[in-house]
Amino acid sequence: MKIGVIAIQGDAEEHVIALEKTLAERHEKGAVVRIKHRGVVGSCDAIVIPGGESTTIGRLMEHEGILPELKEAAEAGKPILGTCAGMVLLAKEGDEEVAKTGQPLLGLMDVRVKRNAFGRQKESFEVPLKMSVFDVPFPAVFIRAPAITQAAENVEILATFEGRIVAAKQKNLVALSFHPELTEDRRIHHYFLDLDSDLGK
Repeated sequence: MKIGVIAIQGDAEEHVIALEKTLAERHEKGAVVRIKHRGVVGSCDAIVIPGGESTTIGRLMEHEGILPELKEAAEAGKPILGTCAGMVLLAKEGDEEVAKTGQPLLGLMDVRVKRNAFGRQKESFEVPLKMSVFDVPFPAVFIRAPAITQAAENVEILATFEGRIVAAKQKNLVALSFHPELTEDRRIHHYFLDLDSDLGK
């Protein structure tokens, strides 16, 4: 298995480390690669879009020619995980802040997203989050976190917090408001890698 992490801005390195540990725990052979330019996404079996500044990540991915490659990967059924800024980028629609910056969106998930739904950097927090896919709450770290404000019927809601959707799945796509890579709990990374077999690949 080859897992790609978009590494042009944001906390990509934390995802790389978490994924390498996850592969080791699964006793699976695999490689985690950092994607900075076009031509790499197509060779990956799964892709992670990390947190960071969504406008910057989106524009850099557009400039590097990575956006169309990600769309092709999604259409081919490859698992894609978007965390924090990655959630914004996966959405079909953003809020007025997204519209104001004119940032490019992948438009892959049938959701509307609000940036900074839980406040700015100084209002970051961690909370035990109940998720439908786990028996025990997940230690979710929220940093300038977005939230899904509208979701189509074909979107599976995995978790809500304070009445807002903070984790969702649509076929091979998973979007999270929070940062699973900033904890030692790797259940979400295991869940993400399991999508590859769950999708019948």
